[in-house]
Amino acid sequence: MHVPDGFINAPVSLATGAVAAAAVAVSLRGARRELAGTGAGAVAGAERTAPLAGLVAAFIFAVQMLNFPVAAGTSGHLLGGALAAILVGPYTGVLCVSVVLLMQGVLFADGGLTALGVNITDMAIVTTVVAYGLFRGLVKVLPRRRRSITVASFVAALVSVPAAAVAFTAIYALGGTADVPIGKVFTAMVGVHVLIGIGEAVITALTVGAVIAVRPDLVHGARGLTAPLELRTSPLAAPADAPAAAPEAEPVPAAAATAPRRSARRIWLAGLAAALVCAGGISYYASASPDGLEKVAHDQGIDAKAEDHAAKDSPLADYSVKDITDARLSGGLAGVIGVGATLAVGTGVFVVLRRRKSAATAEPAGPGAEHPAPESV
Repeated sequence: MHVPDGFINAPVSLATGAVAAAAVAVSLRGARRELAGTGAGAVAGAERTAPLAGLVAAFIFAVQMLNFPVAAGTSGHLLGGALAAILVGPYTGVLCVSVVLLMQGVLFADGGLTALGVNITDMAIVTTVVAYGLFRGLVKVLPRRRRSITVASFVAALVSVPAAAVAFTAIYALGGTADVPIGKVFTAMVGVHVLIGIGEAVITALTVGAVIAVRPDLVHGARGLTAPLELRTSPLAAPADAPAAAPEAEPVPAAAATAPRRSARRIWLAGLAAALVCAGGISYYASASPDGLEKVAHDQGIDAKAEDHAAKDSPLADYSVKDITDARLSGGLAGVIGVGATLAVGTGVFVVLRRRKSAATAEPAGPGAEHPAPESV
């Protein structure tokens, strides 16, 4: 659903740019809390969310290269707002998808540069807000089980995609450059993106379910699902004059209780490997059909005034490396470069945010204060 240059006029593009900039600024503040592990629902070892958030951005970039067929002559791909929000938090999720969109627009000529505000508003903000709001509502009413997180992820991701289609239609109604009946645009956009939403939901639920199965403590949306581990002593060992012990806490699954103490390096490496395989190998077999917006734009005439991308001559334009004739090698190498670039930029942004929050909240250390242990990925 990457909107190219020329679809939306300059005034509305500027307005959505201002909305996107404001939302990113708010997300920067919120992400500091999420990445520093402060506030309600924080868990031990939350400092590890900075490199993990960078990995989420790289993974979304990679999976977006995997267009899947949804109808005759139409394909779809992951948007990623729901996945990012559930894994690393809504504020950090907005930043993850925004980093992906920035890298795609600058390096790969995917999504117009003048339409960057439109794309961030539509694909990063709308999808994340809608998905996470629905997700939290479902988690509150569903049984407190890990399976409920997966179910809520599926539904939230499914709804977020047609919600983005509705948002695009509203933006087009305000600033579309072609004279197209809005009713037709709405029907076509929502219809095809409901189908794409099913694919989004499957990918999101499978990914969230896989992470929850091995490290539920690393899933932002699963925080509070299990109680923290509490030491219990035998009543027989207590002194006779000791006060009566409080009722025992409900046992906590061992994996959930001990997971925060383990390094996240293995899951980080597994996620990076998956991203590289998707972008560097599987992407070659992705559907070549136009995605939902491209198909609707062509059929309805929305693209009548589309403009060439300013970076159309980029060495990585259209997800291929210039001057490499082998399509498999060219596309795979471009995908690997994209994963690396997105990972580097995303991780850098999130590490800086976390450190700024940590520095702002840290108390002055005394002469005998212990040095903090080095963080692990």
